[in-house]
Amino acid sequence: MAGFARAVSSSSSSLVVLLLVFLANSSLSEAREFLVGGKTQAWHVPSSSSHHSPDSLNQWAESSRFLIGDSLVWNYDSNKDSVLQVSKRDYVTCNTSSPIAEYKDGNTKVRLDKAGPFYFISGAEGHCEKGQRLIVVVMSERHRRHLGIAPAPSPVEFQGPAIAPTSGATRFQGGLVVVTLVVLAGLGLMW
Repeated sequence: MAGFARAVSSSSSSLVVLLLVFLANSSLSEAREFLVGGKTQAWHVPSSSSHHSPDSLNQWAESSRFLIGDSLVWNYDSNKDSVLQVSKRDYVTCNTSSPIAEYKDGNTKVRLDKAGPFYFISGAEGHCEKGQRLIVVVMSERHRRHLGIAPAPSPVEFQGPAIAPTSGATRFQGGLVVVTLVVLAGLGLMW
């Protein structure tokens, strides 16, 4: 009977450790909020000074890594400006007449809900043409930056066929399956 108690105690402590690792991993991959331009009031016509090129907002976006679920936050004077989410064509031509979405509140928050490019321009007349526009590219799940040091590749004697990509299951669902299996194994219900 003492051996059984030690086995249950050992399984329980292993389960707690695995659960803590799962929770720590999921909290590290939470969505983030990005202040557009990296500072308040960055949503304006770029000045001609040397540190504000007409493409300064896009340079900022290129230096950031956006993931599905992240949000962009704009701070601007709602009496003088707005944010328009537009198509690529409307971005290139600075067309403000048919936006996908229009934001006028001065403190706009847009959730990046899919992978791919998002296009934004100013709704104020003439501002887009002067450089007040932004392209944000959201990475797909398979391009996620992994935290920590990547393991060195192991030597391969045989190069087999590539593994087919998995469905779009979220991290949470996959983690939940792992935790459920660990719990069942810990309780001795699987084997």
